[in-house]
Amino acid sequence: MGREYSVQEALKLAIKGEKDSMDFYRKAASVTKNERAQKVFDLLANEEVGHLKAFFDHYKGGEFGDVATYMAQPPDTKNPTYTALMKAVGEDTPEQAALELAIKEESACIDQYTVMAKDIIDPLVKAIFQGVIKETEKHLAMIEEEYRHVMAMVHESDQDIYVRE
Repeated sequence: MGREYSVQEALKLAIKGEKDSMDFYRKAASVTKNERAQKVFDLLANEEVGHLKAFFDHYKGGEFGDVATYMAQPPDTKNPTYTALMKAVGEDTPEQAALELAIKEESACIDQYTVMAKDIIDPLVKAIFQGVIKETEKHLAMIEEEYRHVMAMVHESDQDIYVRE
């Protein structure tokens, strides 16, 4: 028997998650030396802003205040991913560390939302989580591509060319 999430519970979880991701990506962009990686982090932060605003449009709770005020709040420094990023800032390759953290975070988010979506009964709430999962999968693919670039790895489209004999 599944756990029933209300639309408002799902939106509240999504709003908090999007804010944490936005803060992480903004900070990662600010500490990254690699210009291309910085652009990827900026793009991801902006996409999180769009998701957060979309969730806010349907959320009826008042604990976050208005969307602009909530987005302007300082990051949750107790968020484990953000904390790990701050520790990595002093390293020689903060973009590599930030990308590795982003890969772990996005993968964990996909896993968490997939498990939750299986237990959701309400079709509207289930659709909210499934939408978040699809967007997060796109983010993960983008981050993995940038990680390969930063690490000077072979692009997946070129892998057939470099087959070992």
